[in-house]
Amino acid sequence: MPRTDTDLTVPDLTGTRAILTGGSDGIGLGIATRLAAAGAELVLPVRNQGKGRAAVTRIRAAAPGATVVLRDLDLSSLESVASLGATLRAEGAPIHLLVNNAGVMTPPTRQSTADGFELQLGTNHLGHVALVAHLMPLLRAGRARVTSQVSVAAASGTMNWDDLNWDRSYDGMKAYRQSKIAFGLFGLELDRRSRTHGWGITSNLSHPGVAPTSLLAARPELDRDTDTPQVRLIRWLSSRGLLVGTARSAGLPALMAATSTEAEGGLLYGPGGFQHLGGAPTEQTLYKPLRDTEEAQRAWLASEKLTGVPFPTDPASDAQTGPVDEHDARLPHRDPAA
Repeated sequence: MPRTDTDLTVPDLTGTRAILTGGSDGIGLGIATRLAAAGAELVLPVRNQGKGRAAVTRIRAAAPGATVVLRDLDLSSLESVASLGATLRAEGAPIHLLVNNAGVMTPPTRQSTADGFELQLGTNHLGHVALVAHLMPLLRAGRARVTSQVSVAAASGTMNWDDLNWDRSYDGMKAYRQSKIAFGLFGLELDRRSRTHGWGITSNLSHPGVAPTSLLAARPELDRDTDTPQVRLIRWLSSRGLLVGTARSAGLPALMAATSTEAEGGLLYGPGGFQHLGGAPTEQTLYKPLRDTEEAQRAWLASEKLTGVPFPTDPASDAQTGPVDEHDARLPHRDPAA
């Protein structure tokens, strides 16, 4: 018998403004639907407006009355990221929840972003770093929780500091691991710096385990004309409830990390089953490549340099429009005395 998906309760998010990247299909669409159903005002930045409109239709069918707004975003273009940041800052609404979920995986040949970065580094990591930087005033105003989606691939591998862009040689899987390690290091450093500088942001990590999604499926835009053998095997296992998760269950760790009253900054959440491939969402031990704080600082500084979008170091340099009372935070926070 196929395994029944695990689940979790998403708290009431009425009055919360949530931004979710990669929400037009797969795991992201499931996360988007749950956030909207819980009452969040959901902003979906998408690269393909047609897919975005189809996603909104599906979300509203599952959650009648949901408030969902589409915006334009191509994470492989720093100009596009900056444009979205300017649009949202002009709107002026505080952001209470940001889920950095979008990503690409293992193009068979090396591809570059609009800015000349290796595609996985540029999309999975640098695009999101720039997005967070551009949204800092709104994230601070909303005392936001930022959840960044990494991968089981980040459990091993290293930063290729001598050739971050894989210009001299290209290994798709190694480049993917690096992009997720870099992104994980950034997410953890964001939490540390927020505590140090009083930004009021809580940042943590999630990973979906392994599930049948479009990451390894045929994607002509990545020069992948057919489904990979890996995704065929994953679909077969998932349909029989063996080892791996489903597209639905794979979104639960991000939902836990982003919305649970028990979730905290600086931690990793993922499936709790065998080898963390599937199962109920739970807190997990940080992967070894993510534990080095000096490596995290190096990744942070390199990311600022590559994106050209610096973060503030002085709280006064990114002042909010006014003081934010702890009790005004939209998202629930764990009671330290609990």
